[in-house]
Amino acid sequence: MTTWVVGDIHGCSDELARLVEHLHLAPDDRVVSCGDLFHRGPDPVGVMRILRELRAPFVLGNHELAVLRRIGVAPHSVACEDRPPLRTRFPTLDEEDLDGDGHTICRVEPEHRAEILEFLQGHSGFFLRRTDIEGAARTRDDREWSVVHAGVAPDCSPEESSVRELTSLRRLSGRGNPWWYEVYNGTELVLFGHTPSSLPRVHSVRGRTLAIGLDTGCVYGGKLTAYSPELDEFRAVSAQRAYVRA
Repeated sequence: MTTWVVGDIHGCSDELARLVEHLHLAPDDRVVSCGDLFHRGPDPVGVMRILRELRAPFVLGNHELAVLRRIGVAPHSVACEDRPPLRTRFPTLDEEDLDGDGHTICRVEPEHRAEILEFLQGHSGFFLRRTDIEGAARTRDDREWSVVHAGVAPDCSPEESSVRELTSLRRLSGRGNPWWYEVYNGTELVLFGHTPSSLPRVHSVRGRTLAIGLDTGCVYGGKLTAYSPELDEFRAVSAQRAYVRA
């Protein structure tokens, strides 16, 4: 089995479909998402359908969390011990009801808005460990790995980080305001999204890769990128166009 962790999709269904085709998935292979599935991009419903067909687990990004908080079904604890029961009935939903963090737009036709909300409640929490993914193996250099949306606190594991850090962290306060991954020195590999760049953000110490950022700005005209920790390989497809300005 091979696991492919995909960076921020942001509603880019055509690119996701091409990336999945490029992965040449075997029956037991798994696709996992870093979160920020729908907002800003052209086709959230198409993304949902692809991920649902793949049975792809996803961690909560800052945009998903904003939506779930608005409708009252967001967990508050990092371990999701307070996860609310599934809600399937909603009042008439306006487009603004699906707005993400900072009122980022999510373009969904009225007849699919409740479906999107129900799908989002199937999230895998604020982080996924390798052992949470059935059949997933250790890294190629025999280490554990985990998936978060944004980052982890300095010298902390995902479990020891806060919801805000897991869903929104980019830079640390203090001298130089470094990116969180620049000071990360944990033993396990952390795969994350949230912070776009033209190429994956790879942080290594003494030849050992400790963190990889997979948001390569597809919705801004960049690429949609996947990484397999078992194979230590990247796969990517270019965006058809820039859907929003960076």
